[in-house]
Amino acid sequence: MNNPSRDQAASEPPKLNPGDQAEPGSPGTGENVCPECNGSGRIGATACPICGGTGKIIEGIGGA
Repeated sequence: MNNPSRDQAASEPPKLNPGDQAEPGSPGTGENVCPECNGSGRIGATACPICGGTGKIIEGIGGA
């Protein structure tokens, strides 16, 4: 049986947060602690708008 919602989710690109420089798993990138919320995922009582509440951002590494 095909599950349309499952097939659609597999074809959609990963959701990027405003602080992400690239998609997760992109060559030359890695996870880092969000500089806005210091990794907590929250600013006050709301989710951090930079990392989307994850506490992590994806950014380029190695100075390339």
